[in-house]
Amino acid sequence: MDFATSLARCVPKWITSMHMAKDELVVSISPSFILPFFSFLRDHTGTQFKMLMDITAVDYPTKTERFEVVYNLLSLQYNTRVRIKTQVSGLTPLDSLVPLYNYASWWERETWDMFGIFFSNHPDLRRILTDYGFEGHPLRKDFPLSGYVEVRYDDSEKRVLTEALELTQDFRYFDFASPWELVDTK
Repeated sequence: MDFATSLARCVPKWITSMHMAKDELVVSISPSFILPFFSFLRDHTGTQFKMLMDITAVDYPTKTERFEVVYNLLSLQYNTRVRIKTQVSGLTPLDSLVPLYNYASWWERETWDMFGIFFSNHPDLRRILTDYGFEGHPLRKDFPLSGYVEVRYDDSEKRVLTEALELTQDFRYFDFASPWELVDTK
């Protein structure tokens, strides 16, 4: 019996879908099962996913649950990787994995800072890559390309000024098709 089949038999209620992508198992779960599912993957003798490699997100602004949060795990015991995905809206908090994987703190802070996805029970959820007064979340598709403020040095005042930026920008539509699929390779 392969790993995907045995995993589906062990925790069928937590898994919404599974498939293989480039020889790697991709598992989709409901956001409410984050902690028990990751606890199972870390502690079960048949899985042993002791290393959380990273956490990131993908923004699909046209979907109701616009963010797909992606977790990549590694089992050194079995030399196996697994990718876990879950869908959340911009208002749905996810449970923090810091109690299970201490180093999830950095990845969750980065995901919060860049996408605005809130992780409940995180011990120190604050900005990590942008400035403290920064408005918005730069990796969201609806974030303006030029930002909200302009920072410039004023030679007459001999100091750095922060001014509101007044540029209009229409909503951008995304088709998510790869430009390489359109290339004729004949």
